[in-house]
Amino acid sequence: MIHTTAIIDARAELAADVQVGPYTVIGPDVKIGAGTVIGPHVVIQGPTTIGRDNRIFQFASVGEACQDKKYKGEPTALEIGDNNVIREHVTIHRGTVQDNGLTRIGHNNLLMVGVHVAHDCMIGNDNIFANTTGIAGHVHIGDGVILGGMTGVHQFCRIGSYAMTAGCSLVVKDIPAYVMVGGNPAASRSMNFEGMRRRGWSAEVISQLRQAYKTVFRQGLTLEQALEKLDQLEAGPELQLFIDSLRASERGITR
Repeated sequence: MIHTTAIIDARAELAADVQVGPYTVIGPDVKIGAGTVIGPHVVIQGPTTIGRDNRIFQFASVGEACQDKKYKGEPTALEIGDNNVIREHVTIHRGTVQDNGLTRIGHNNLLMVGVHVAHDCMIGNDNIFANTTGIAGHVHIGDGVILGGMTGVHQFCRIGSYAMTAGCSLVVKDIPAYVMVGGNPAASRSMNFEGMRRRGWSAEVISQLRQAYKTVFRQGLTLEQALEKLDQLEAGPELQLFIDSLRASERGITR
């Protein structure tokens, strides 16, 4: 289960069935849950907690100190949930004390080759980040988000659940839930209506979200004016998610 060439610190805690490939290095204060498979030439530093049934491929660097020049070696952490796939050359850094000292990744995420997740990011569940996507520090990402290959996300941005970016997009402002963006800098294109249909959402819900999108992005209103109109609607949970993501924006939304 653990290759003889792997180097595992005595202070690391691995479940009994964790598999570790050759030449992998696991440092102190690392906890790894049952069913997780770690390939060869992986480096995992702590404090890092990794859940169950994850798959980490070769040459990934997980839980390393961040690239923020303000970081002075404080004991910050990384938490990774269950059933994530972390592909080759992915880098994930721990948090900083300038934020809450924690980087967190949820469950069932796919991080493709070369993805970078910087310090203090908060990432939800069921996301797909395509090859060489770069996510800067303090970024918050919801659930079911798809980031196209070579997407770059500016620090402190928020990306709402079920949003989507085209390949090579440069995200410098917040993306509300469901919204599809593309370009450099990214601009809004539509909502992820096909994704909604695949999830079995009703025609009525999709129609309401379509109208909400037009209110915000097509009527020339300020965000405050658009929110006043949306507040007049009878909002189910899907529309409320969109409204909440608009209200949570601090950098301004991608239009």
